[in-house]
Amino acid sequence: MLLIPAIDIKDGKCVRLRQGDMNQTTVFSDDPVSVAQRWVNEGARRLHIVDLDGAMKGEPINADIVHRIAENHPQLPIQIGGGIRNEDTVEVYIQAGVRYVIIGTQAINQPHLISDLCTEYPARVIVGLDARDGKIATEGWSKLSKHDVIDMARHFDKTDVAAIIYTDIARDGMMQGVNIDATVALAQAVNIPVIASGGIQNIENVKQLATASGSGIIGAITGRAIYEGALDFAEGQKAADEIFGEGGFGE
Repeated sequence: MLLIPAIDIKDGKCVRLRQGDMNQTTVFSDDPVSVAQRWVNEGARRLHIVDLDGAMKGEPINADIVHRIAENHPQLPIQIGGGIRNEDTVEVYIQAGVRYVIIGTQAINQPHLISDLCTEYPARVIVGLDARDGKIATEGWSKLSKHDVIDMARHFDKTDVAAIIYTDIARDGMMQGVNIDATVALAQAVNIPVIASGGIQNIENVKQLATASGSGIIGAITGRAIYEGALDFAEGQKAADEIFGEGGFGE
């Protein structure tokens, strides 16, 4: 199981939010490029980058930073989300060396876009499903829909989607532990590999997820815990490898 460091970019800085609230921001670094280097040095085998400004504006805002990170680490799989609304943006990111593009809001609003993108870029598209109490949230988590997360995930089962990132908004950035039951339920309901996101608190959470990996969970995104020191990233990946085995989906 992959442990994937999150680099959330807002106003050109590396930050973390609480429950997706743009007004509850903690700045961890003024230089996201150096942060990426830190996680690579500690053994990261994939990076998760989110353009938070892009998620709110509906178009890439911090693309230049993402491009610099991709240029510095050409062999490292990078997944990018935030403000990706059309094929032109996808093409720009992929040409810049990004391995995976994450589609969130548009996957809900225009499901056919996912099918089109998967035809053009097979196994390069990740669907981001963010939910609170099992219901999908969109527009940078600012809007809660009536769509059930599992029902929505099943719509993508017949596409060549590389993975689904499932985020429990209520736990994101709160370090209250991952919603393992909901993540496992989603992974078992679809054939698409699932990446867990939101709430990793410590190495015990990593071990719990790695133990559940046989259900279809192939990775876990971690943010605040590794920035605040509650989780040592290298030790977390080592623990996951010992339980699940080294390597990971898409490597």
